[in-house]
Amino acid sequence: MDMESNGKGTSLPNDGVDSYGFSIPQAWESYEEAMNEYGVVLNRRSMKWSKLLQGKAPIEKNQTVKRYVRKGIPNEHRSTIWMVSSGAQEQLQSHPGFYQSLLAMEHDPKLEEVIHIDMHRTFPDNVLFQSSAEPSQRTALYNVLLAYGHHNKAVGYCQGMNFIAGYLLIITKDEEKSFWLMDALIGRILPVLLFPYTHSGEIITLRRVVDYYSPAMLGLKTDQEVLGDLVKAKAPAVGQLMTQFPGIWTLVVSRWFICLYIDVLPVETVLRIWDCLFYEGSKVLFRVALTLIRHNQPEILMARSLMDVCECFKSITKGPFTQDCHHFMQKIFAEPGSLSMATITKMRESCRQRIIMEETR
Repeated sequence: MDMESNGKGTSLPNDGVDSYGFSIPQAWESYEEAMNEYGVVLNRRSMKWSKLLQGKAPIEKNQTVKRYVRKGIPNEHRSTIWMVSSGAQEQLQSHPGFYQSLLAMEHDPKLEEVIHIDMHRTFPDNVLFQSSAEPSQRTALYNVLLAYGHHNKAVGYCQGMNFIAGYLLIITKDEEKSFWLMDALIGRILPVLLFPYTHSGEIITLRRVVDYYSPAMLGLKTDQEVLGDLVKAKAPAVGQLMTQFPGIWTLVVSRWFICLYIDVLPVETVLRIWDCLFYEGSKVLFRVALTLIRHNQPEILMARSLMDVCECFKSITKGPFTQDCHHFMQKIFAEPGSLSMATITKMRESCRQRIIMEETR
């Protein structure tokens, strides 16, 4: 793959492949022009980030860094900032050799089988993940998923995790870092349930049980309900339309959440969303969804059938609005209005209880 650099933070392809190894959509004729313009932004951000990080210990969370993250982390700093802001770096340093020990242990044949099945389905259009690549990222992808499956037996492996691990490998170029970032995402940033662990009748600790990729996928169902309630409040006309189609949110947004917008939005846009996801938490996922819905209200409201709605939700993730990642990210922090993590947490608790009651009837 022959790349042509346009400065720090990104590269321009000259063989129909972008700087992350993905094929450039033929419909995006202005890709090179857009990347040239965005390259100017990245160069400016890169200089600011380099100055911020120069000679400093690991960064602290504050308003300045938050503002920098929202404006984009250049690729040369992205892995480092993700690791530090998510707590993954602390976990890696606190558990030396842990990742290697997971790979060295005896493996569960069923876990190996389900991971193997998805290997060829993971980014087939990405040159880095093709079996003919030298080296192919498939081996690293398999290792990360296998290690995580042993680490978190309650989850094991679930479809969608392969895409997440793949993106992490593209950015970090490191198996162990990708493993700990997955641990941060699935075990802390995305919703988890806290169950009391008791001994002799006394609560010793609270066990964190992953709620997004568990077999019941209660966390995913909950977030779909939360989004539905948010849409009723922030885009009432769309909310009213959606009530005509029971179960519609599962059909139109489950992939958005379970894949964290991978293969839904353009690569560069997804990475900008992930910058904020690792730094600010999962409320960012709702900001993205609400912005897509509010920005495209006229088109959505033209839908007259279930199929119309589904087709519309596919189309609103494409086009210039989502391709211009810098403008899009500005919109997600303006368009939906106020949306705190405290609000999301409260809504999740309410929706989760509602789902449990409905499923136990």
